[in-house]
Amino acid sequence: MCGAKSKSLAFTGLLLNCLEMIFSANTGFSVSLYDVTSQSISLRWPKFSGASSYRVTATAVNTVGHSLLAHFSDVTLKATLTSLIPNTVYAIQAEAIDKNGIILAETQIMQSTAPDIPVIDQAYSKLSNSITVEWRAVPGATSYMLTAQDGDSFIETVVKNSPGTVTGLQPATLYRITIRSINSGGKSQPSPFRKVKTVLAAPILSVSSPSCDSIALSWKAVYMAAGFSVSLMRSDGLGRMLRENTTSTSLIFTNLDPGTLYTIKAYAWNANGMPGDDFTYNQRTSPNAPADVKVAFNSGALRVSWMPTEGALTYTVTASSGLLKLKCNTSSSSCMVPSLQCSSEYYVSVIAYNDAGSSKPTDAVSLKTIPCAPVNISIEEDEPGHLLVSWSSISFGHYYVVFVKSDDGLEVHCNTSYTQCHFQSDCGFTYFISVFAYNKAGQSPLGDVFNYTTAPCCPSDFRAVFVSSDTVRVTWAPVRGADLYETRAAAWSTVVLCNDTAPACTLSALQCNTRYHITVHSFSEARGSNTSCAPKHVETAPCSPEIKNVSKEGLSVISVQWQSNSEDATYVVTARGEAGLWHCTSTGSSCTLTDLPCGSAFSVSAIARSPAGQSLPSYSVPLEMAPCCPNDLILTQVTQSVTNISWSAGKGAQTYVTTLESPKGQAKCRTLQNYCLLGCITCGTNYTVSLKAISETGLTSSCTYQGYSSSACCPSGVKLYRLSNNGIRVFWRASDETMNYSTDLRGSKGNFTCTPSAGRSHCDITEIPCGDVYTVVVVPLTDKGPKLTFCPKKIYSVIYRGKSNAEHI
Repeated sequence: MCGAKSKSLAFTGLLLNCLEMIFSANTGFSVSLYDVTSQSISLRWPKFSGASSYRVTATAVNTVGHSLLAHFSDVTLKATLTSLIPNTVYAIQAEAIDKNGIILAETQIMQSTAPDIPVIDQAYSKLSNSITVEWRAVPGATSYMLTAQDGDSFIETVVKNSPGTVTGLQPATLYRITIRSINSGGKSQPSPFRKVKTVLAAPILSVSSPSCDSIALSWKAVYMAAGFSVSLMRSDGLGRMLRENTTSTSLIFTNLDPGTLYTIKAYAWNANGMPGDDFTYNQRTSPNAPADVKVAFNSGALRVSWMPTEGALTYTVTASSGLLKLKCNTSSSSCMVPSLQCSSEYYVSVIAYNDAGSSKPTDAVSLKTIPCAPVNISIEEDEPGHLLVSWSSISFGHYYVVFVKSDDGLEVHCNTSYTQCHFQSDCGFTYFISVFAYNKAGQSPLGDVFNYTTAPCCPSDFRAVFVSSDTVRVTWAPVRGADLYETRAAAWSTVVLCNDTAPACTLSALQCNTRYHITVHSFSEARGSNTSCAPKHVETAPCSPEIKNVSKEGLSVISVQWQSNSEDATYVVTARGEAGLWHCTSTGSSCTLTDLPCGSAFSVSAIARSPAGQSLPSYSVPLEMAPCCPNDLILTQVTQSVTNISWSAGKGAQTYVTTLESPKGQAKCRTLQNYCLLGCITCGTNYTVSLKAISETGLTSSCTYQGYSSSACCPSGVKLYRLSNNGIRVFWRASDETMNYSTDLRGSKGNFTCTPSAGRSHCDITEIPCGDVYTVVVVPLTDKGPKLTFCPKKIYSVIYRGKSNAEHI
């Protein structure tokens, strides 16, 4: 039963490629491996409770009849199974047995032994840090462990097959070399050792190229070295190899090609002449100095070019000017050095570089840069129409060019070796001025561009026109460059100013009768005023006269007096009213207005005229003419003592006073109307008639008219007497015996008149129809006018009473 179990486990172990497997009967008992060699396997296990001994059996899985049995006491907890077959899988079973021989617990593992011990064929050192070992292959070995031991220190290296190399060794050191074969089970025992000494270390070179045709080498002393061998050859294979043997630690190769890459090999040998490691180094000689260096100034930068030199990787251009050094690095055969200072002299050299170092600087080439832009530029207009441009002298400036461009696009220039230039200029232009300095290197950079604006042009042919006696309007054509105009009128200490942007100005409040100097100045913000403008002379109109007195010289004549203020003036006096205009003219201080209509109101003013113009009118003086006398005046006798006077309206009259005057007395009437009743008139009397027309302000016109005779006196004592034959006799007392009278009898049945001869005081009227009422009036007869109508009337009735009668009523 156990045998079958062992075979089954062995077969399983083979399938698992001899991996360590542990089987337990769930009793907590197990074994572990702690070492495996080609012919031994070392085990250990824990103490198991109740066990008095342990039994271990190792059975070769693939080899019939080869097994090993060992017994151990209860105090032995590990064991080594020896005399095993190399590279063989064993089924190992461990059992815990009590004192009665009963198996308390058991466990089993599968373990392969290591391969057989290899045999070193040869071992040697070609490098100072390694030893190479050769051997024959061992069946079953998957790898090999090489060990190099130096005293207590050793270095192990695992390799796959022969040959193998142990690295990390010390140069010139004797090592014991062993080898062990390895498989999945473990490592074999070490092989018999071989003693091998590593070769000398290679000298570590420090290489430089102190010049373009040499290479210098140095190195530290090498342990156990008796001498050194150094060889040098162009890396491209051209030329011959140079070799030097030396016991020194430094060496210089000369007469080499500049800028050429050389391969250097060096090694040390020991006292037996055996060479050690070699050290290979590639070193390039430093380049030769560049040839055919050319410099040129280009747009503010220095352009340097040269012929490429062999082996140069980079170049450095140095431009020195005093303490200032400018550099440019490049890998090509030209370089631009920017930011050169103007008006400077630079010394330019080129150095070639490679990984070995630098060449010698080329011989310095001198270059003078372009001059700086001129400074301290001043622009003066030394006189109108001439600009003077001046500046400070510039180092390395051979000559100068001044460009002057006006704002209309026209440009002129001036070439000079001096520091000033003259230019023609026009008024009102802005000139843009730039100054350049020149030398062989070229033109200076653009400096400040100055603009200079000349004074604006003077307005020419301006016109001054008076718009009133104290106001003049000045106009002119616009001029170039003017932003503002100032019109200035000066007379003695009086100055009148007018500022405007328009080409016109009105100067007001000028003093009358004054000679002014009028100047129009043009202004610009950039340049100010053009003070060279010529004035014009303008004389203002005379001052307004002042009327001192207006007096009446006659009925329609007015004398006007004023204060004269100008000798050359002619004065015109005007009376202005609804009736029209009246004028008088004088060069003196008075004149007379004639034929002024009555009853009119006037405003009297005066003006002065001269070649300079006309003054403002004087203050007006009111003038009122006396009212007009009425043209028509009619007197009408209303009663024997009352007369009605009527008249046409008198222009300008408000109140009228009429007067009838005779030696017998006076009758007067004051009225606002154009008629008046005058009482207390004596009949038959001659009167003088007068009328006063009075204005609202009290001006009076005395008017006289033709005399007036009052009517004759009516007779008094009129009596009627009846006559036969239906007639009546009328009696009266005559007021004047020489007066003729007329008697009128008027009724509905007829009118009757009786006119007696002169001197008689009665009159008979016959054949009067009866049965009617008659009115009887006796009136005096005159040569002028109609009959009087205001004499007393009598009423007379003719009544029938059987016989014809007439009664006086």
